[in-house]
Amino acid sequence: MNNQAHKLIIIAAPSGSGKTSITKYLLNKYPILSLSISAATRKPREGEQNGVQYHFLSESDFRKKIEADDFVEWEMVYQGSYYGTLKSELQRIWDLSKIPILDIDVKGAIHLQQQFGDTCLSIFIEPPSIEELKNRLMSRGTETAESLANRVNKASYEMSFRNHFHKTILNKDLAVACAETEKLIKDFLGW
Repeated sequence: MNNQAHKLIIIAAPSGSGKTSITKYLLNKYPILSLSISAATRKPREGEQNGVQYHFLSESDFRKKIEADDFVEWEMVYQGSYYGTLKSELQRIWDLSKIPILDIDVKGAIHLQQQFGDTCLSIFIEPPSIEELKNRLMSRGTETAESLANRVNKASYEMSFRNHFHKTILNKDLAVACAETEKLIKDFLGW
């Protein structure tokens, strides 16, 4: 895989910051962008399908792919839950003459940025506050008290990495954050 021949866009943020909503907005507006589907060891949530939201793998299969050097990046994001970007997934998108957009965790994003340098644009989506982030996560109705506490603690830690990204977007208002992210991407791609 020749990293210099391809561009990619990385969007990362603590859980609940709005990165998935912003990514969906961009994908709907620009057909040349294609979501890179991450691999994950977590169980599918209701309505999720393998190969659509994630490539769901057993921990054993994930580890085999690590050993085979099949990932461009991977992390244990939560205890026992691995996530990663398969090299084959990026190549699949480039083979379609599209630009991969990755909605991934903060550490994975930093690893990709280090590998791809100027051929990638990394954007950190920042929530208005940790309290607002907690409210957003609670409103989803999918978190237990323990998972909520874990996500909020992890978010505080991830916020400390925002200066490692090319750009940061403060998501106080989703429409404004979408427009600002769109402008960054258009500038990066020369549109």
